[in-house]
Amino acid sequence: MSTLRVISGQARSRRLQVVPGDSTRPITDRVKESLFNILGSDIIAANLLDMFGGTGAVGIEALSRGASGVRFIDNHPMAIKTIKANLETTGLGSAAEVLRADAVAALSRSPDRQFDYIFVAPPQYKGIWLQAMQVIDSNPAWLVSDAWVIVQIHPREYENVTLTNLVEFDQRRYGSTLLVFYEPS
Repeated sequence: MSTLRVISGQARSRRLQVVPGDSTRPITDRVKESLFNILGSDIIAANLLDMFGGTGAVGIEALSRGASGVRFIDNHPMAIKTIKANLETTGLGSAAEVLRADAVAALSRSPDRQFDYIFVAPPQYKGIWLQAMQVIDSNPAWLVSDAWVIVQIHPREYENVTLTNLVEFDQRRYGSTLLVFYEPS
């Protein structure tokens, strides 16, 4: 695994800690850079929900590039500790909220705010991304009208999912990583 770092913005080149063990699969710099090239300047002043926060790399990259706020949710205590440490290292903690919770259960509740982007990168091969998409689809009040839901999975995990309020509009494959993009229908 190469060193995890912030690619661009105010925390550029800061190294990030990884979660000890193999409970998370941090996004590669190549995939992260491609993702943020797609998002472009739309990330500025955006609110992002990092559903399975892991190291916090995606949300921290968003904050570094000018997002106004990021909520990180993860159920793993070491992930929460790592996200907090990485926010401290980058000095971006003031615009972040870190919650230890089951992400799918958290989004089953009544929304307390809306997000421009929801990033879904759950543990692989457990169908959790499908559960996450179904709960977001059934509770669209979490999303602003032109929001995107972005799923990061292994290409073998992908399947067409029937949704009521969201529609898939793009896919990008980077080796063993697939990004799938959804928007409100």
